[in-house]
Amino acid sequence: MNNKRVVGWLVFFAVAAAVASYPDLFLKSDVAEQEATATAPVKARLRGSLPAAGAAKAEAPIKDLSPAGDLFAAKSWKPLATLATVTEQPVNPTTVVQAPSAPPMPFQFIGRLDDRRDLQVFLQNGEKIYVVRKGDVIDDTWRIETISDKELRLVYLPLHLAQTLSVGSTQ
Repeated sequence: MNNKRVVGWLVFFAVAAAVASYPDLFLKSDVAEQEATATAPVKARLRGSLPAAGAAKAEAPIKDLSPAGDLFAAKSWKPLATLATVTEQPVNPTTVVQAPSAPPMPFQFIGRLDDRRDLQVFLQNGEKIYVVRKGDVIDDTWRIETISDKELRLVYLPLHLAQTLSVGSTQ
């Protein structure tokens, strides 16, 4: 069985070598015939024999067959769109940084209850009503700092900014 395999491979390589050398064998004889035809006298050429292919090719210049331009360029029948003109405006490199500020006061004064020992103020925020005293914190955001006859002073805790709310009149 091994002998058959070895013989098969040897036959394969022999055929491959013959096929590979095939063009060399026939091209050398064709080239020799063309040289003989090229050196033949001019009279033989005039009597109707065709000129050798090698001689004609040597005289003709080689043309450049490479494509000129982009073969796959996009083409459209639509007219080109006109572009709008852009005018540049100078960019102000200095940016104005505004100091953070507290949001507008969300509370409205409703009333107050003044006991001799304690002062309470009633505030409304939307549907909610708050009863607050000095030092109370509303929703972890606003702290009541002072309560006087004319105004209520609240501190916005995230920024520690104070705001006042009118709670009475001077009359």
